[in-house]
Amino acid sequence: MSMMSMITMAIVRRRAIAVAVAMTVALTWLLYDYKRIAIDAVDLDLLLLRGTHDAYDAYDAYEANDTHTPNLKSTRKKIRRPIHTSTHDTLTTTIFDDIDVKVPNVTDRQTLLTMARLAQNAYVTPSDESWIPPPSPLTTVESFGWRNSDDGLRGHIFASSDNSSVVVSIKGTSAGLIGGGGPSAKNDKFNDNLLFSCCCARVSWTWTPVCDCYAGGWACREQCLERAVQADSVYYPDATQLLDRISFAYPHGDIWLTGHSLGGALASMLGLTFGLPAVTFEAPGDRIPAQRLHLPSIPPELTAVWHVYHTADPVAQGTCNGLLSPCNAVGFALETRCHTGMSIVYDTVSKLGWAVDLRHHRILTVIKEILEQEWEDDDGVAYVPKPTSEEDCIDCFKWEFGEVEEVE
Repeated sequence: MSMMSMITMAIVRRRAIAVAVAMTVALTWLLYDYKRIAIDAVDLDLLLLRGTHDAYDAYDAYEANDTHTPNLKSTRKKIRRPIHTSTHDTLTTTIFDDIDVKVPNVTDRQTLLTMARLAQNAYVTPSDESWIPPPSPLTTVESFGWRNSDDGLRGHIFASSDNSSVVVSIKGTSAGLIGGGGPSAKNDKFNDNLLFSCCCARVSWTWTPVCDCYAGGWACREQCLERAVQADSVYYPDATQLLDRISFAYPHGDIWLTGHSLGGALASMLGLTFGLPAVTFEAPGDRIPAQRLHLPSIPPELTAVWHVYHTADPVAQGTCNGLLSPCNAVGFALETRCHTGMSIVYDTVSKLGWAVDLRHHRILTVIKEILEQEWEDDDGVAYVPKPTSEEDCIDCFKWEFGEVEEVE
């Protein structure tokens, strides 16, 4: 056996050991839950889904907190909105209007909590026991993407009886360890890896990239990436078409957007595209996909996009990567960390002593452990963290982007 063959075999063995260790760590994290999940042959492949994304046990959590009164407060804000928002021409327009619009009052904890519950509902149907009744005046619900044959974008449209108030909630990733995760799991994962990786989820030579833009070394072809994220096989084009139809159906309604994780990132990118308010929860960094889609470049303070996340979530922080990370172990390349708009960041690491842990990415964790609790300063005064921009944030600093020549 040649020396090169021996080295290759050693690398493969180390990789296999690392993946096994990471999967063990991930399973250990996920098994230690607020409520023990019964494990049998049917449910094993849904552990990751139950641990990080879906709304399991949400009904019980809602019942246990019956002092919460659903509440959506609004305020007025000046934003910069693209003039043409009915087609994909939005991607290149440079013409804007500065207008005054009604937006969620993100300084109000109850409003954030209610938006988080609407984001949580995107994972289930209205007939599911985990469904949480939407707050007044959102008395009607229309669902999209929930037919048995649907394997893409999913969520719900909540509207008032007079169609004056509308909230669109977009589902995030449904992921199983071995299959499972529902019919959209495969496409969810594809979109995650395409949108939130630096270069086609080309993490190492052992990964299969989701597009053909890798040019060797730390080089990636930028125009190739831009074409890839705009392809019809990804969720963003479908989401813009959906919002076109919603805008047509509710021409005089105030439309707000929300979502968790992947759903939150899609909501924020739609907010930039259409100039609409969006409140997201634990979304991966959306700045890179927004740039690759050529979305309107608007000063953060003139958008109506707010990302709510906390410092113990490795997905929102952009740290769920590397050889031993649980995301790497199950094939997710979540490498971006920089967000568009404004960020409302709860420092759960310093204030609550939380460790950075994939379990903390769950929407249920955000609801139960953060938003249902008063967040107090050193003087015991309750507050919501002040929105800040991430303009100095840098993504994918190792990579070279452009029309680079392929590196051997």
